[in-house]
Amino acid sequence: MTTLADHWDGPGPWILFFPLVWAAVVVGIGFFLRRTVWRGRGPWQHRAAHGEHSPIAVLGRRFAAGEIDEDEYWRRLSVLDEQFGRYAKGVER
Repeated sequence: MTTLADHWDGPGPWILFFPLVWAAVVVGIGFFLRRTVWRGRGPWQHRAAHGEHSPIAVLGRRFAAGEIDEDEYWRRLSVLDEQFGRYAKGVER
């Protein structure tokens, strides 16, 4: 009488496929978290665009302190306003 054990040679080399799949999943999740959440500065996040450390606020402080004159203030403000101001692309208010 033959049994299933007589014809079964073991799991074979395909058994290595499952740990490789799980390793790829773990590495993929780590890569995704590192690129988005842990970095804290994705393309959708403009933390420097608002608040007291924003480039526009720094420019205003420099003008108030007398480090730059009015012409340079308005010239730099027009450039910064395109990137960080009211009409900046991707900045939600």
